[in-house]
Amino acid sequence: MGYITINGRKVEFTNEKNVLTIIRKAGIDIPTLCYQPELSTFGACRLCTVEDDRGRFFASCSEEPRDGMVIYTNTEKLRKYRKLIVELLLASHDRECTTCEKNGHCPLQNVARRLGVSDVRFANYKERQPIDDSSYAIIRDPNKCILCGNCVRECNEVQTVGALDFAFRGSEATVTPAFNRPLASTKCVSCGQCRVVCDTGALTIRSHVDKVWAALNDPETRVVCQIAPAVRVAIGDAFGLPTGQNALYKLVSALHMMGFNRVFDTTYTADLTIMEESAEFLGRVAHGQKLPLLTSCCPAWVKFVDNEYPEFKQNVSTCRSPQGMFSAVLKEYYRAPEHNQSNKKTFVVSIMPCTAKKMESERPNSYTYGEKDTDAVLTTTELIQMIRQFGLDFANLPEESCDMPFGMGSGGGVIFGVTGGVTEAVLRRLIQDHSPKSLEAVAKSGVRGNDGIKEITVPYNGMDVKICVASGLGNARKVMDAVKNGEKEYHLIEVMACPGGCVMGGGQPTRLDHKPVVEERDEGIYRTDRKMVLKKSNENPLMDFFYQNPIFKHKIHDLLHNHE
Repeated sequence: MGYITINGRKVEFTNEKNVLTIIRKAGIDIPTLCYQPELSTFGACRLCTVEDDRGRFFASCSEEPRDGMVIYTNTEKLRKYRKLIVELLLASHDRECTTCEKNGHCPLQNVARRLGVSDVRFANYKERQPIDDSSYAIIRDPNKCILCGNCVRECNEVQTVGALDFAFRGSEATVTPAFNRPLASTKCVSCGQCRVVCDTGALTIRSHVDKVWAALNDPETRVVCQIAPAVRVAIGDAFGLPTGQNALYKLVSALHMMGFNRVFDTTYTADLTIMEESAEFLGRVAHGQKLPLLTSCCPAWVKFVDNEYPEFKQNVSTCRSPQGMFSAVLKEYYRAPEHNQSNKKTFVVSIMPCTAKKMESERPNSYTYGEKDTDAVLTTTELIQMIRQFGLDFANLPEESCDMPFGMGSGGGVIFGVTGGVTEAVLRRLIQDHSPKSLEAVAKSGVRGNDGIKEITVPYNGMDVKICVASGLGNARKVMDAVKNGEKEYHLIEVMACPGGCVMGGGQPTRLDHKPVVEERDEGIYRTDRKMVLKKSNENPLMDFFYQNPIFKHKIHDLLHNHE
């Protein structure tokens, strides 16, 4: 324990890793652009620079605290220095702020306003670079990059994908894929975590908003949508609702008002996923087929396996993701003459927390009988934009339920939104009873929580089933390397590409205070689960509606499984 004097006031510190943390602990929020607590310290922007009692300037994010330090955070020299930094950043930056995707919630814009930068004295002599729109999920505009390095560190340190890095030096420095290749030709998995940490509009979501508005305005088109579990506990953030509050029923009301003909809950096909994946798992165990079984719900993870561990491609479950299943089922349902008497075209929209779902919707195995299953994917962020465009007072909307016949899921489907949720839903499916004691035992088996890697062993039919749950692709790499090298042996591996799972997906509203947000969104999911009458996927009566329905009965494998 020691003390630092900050602006004349003594502040105690213990094991804080840098001076910046202590300053913020003291209630002083000095600006930063390149500092992310979950990433390594980079010290690029220098906005967090402070002055000590000897007149020395240093970046507080990279300075270790020492007992007896005396620092100042708001001297005249510091104010001028910070303003000059921002002015120089803006001088080499695309200044079309009013039409930028980040306008109104841009950290660079906010810092400039906060520091009183109202004029830029320097001309921008940088040559304009082409926008990279090759990816199905992410648009990269190098003209808006401020070289904060957040995306590089996120992609390399946390996700270990390595699609982005620095190139060149000095005034020529840039962030780019290797050899300035298009993003789509790299090992990018479309997870969108680079976009989450980007301070400007240099990395944004590829929008399907205009495509959806066009469908909604076409009288010859039936527009139906599905809403993923994680969306309901994040969308309310943008409209003043408490973090983690389940806003599904307000969201259904909003979508009906905006013109969607039918609104369904993806928990329905999350239940179907559990039915199919559990059967596949037990079949593989019984017949000695490829193990461990790797979950297939997360398209970024599936792409990661394709890129990095092709020898394990046959271990990936043949099940489509809940999005893929639902879109195929909806197209088939409305293809039947009894449900399409108006002879309208069916346009399926999926509302997801995930940018990688856009990439998934374009894969060859996302077409059934030659027709594309998912016509458009809206991330939570895009849907927020549409609600605002329509002018809805979201927080005060009445609540409405989802539409039938696909409007009901179980608690097992809801918890797909959190890391470990797929595994917990599988375990619920496999246990014989429905008693609160048994369900509590599953919940306490080790599947819950936000540790990057969780290992559990559960007894089932005389064998010990070894399961691993990982969130974040860096953690997934550790798990797969251990399996590949023979150091670990599992029967089932669940991976969500985004650290924290789908509640912190690349298409969710971004928040800097990552840890409390993921905890509150997790709790929102579990709170919803606790209120559900149905806890287990196999107890959902609408499962029989699907499996026994003449429309689907002889097409189950085609609709629910990949067939590459």
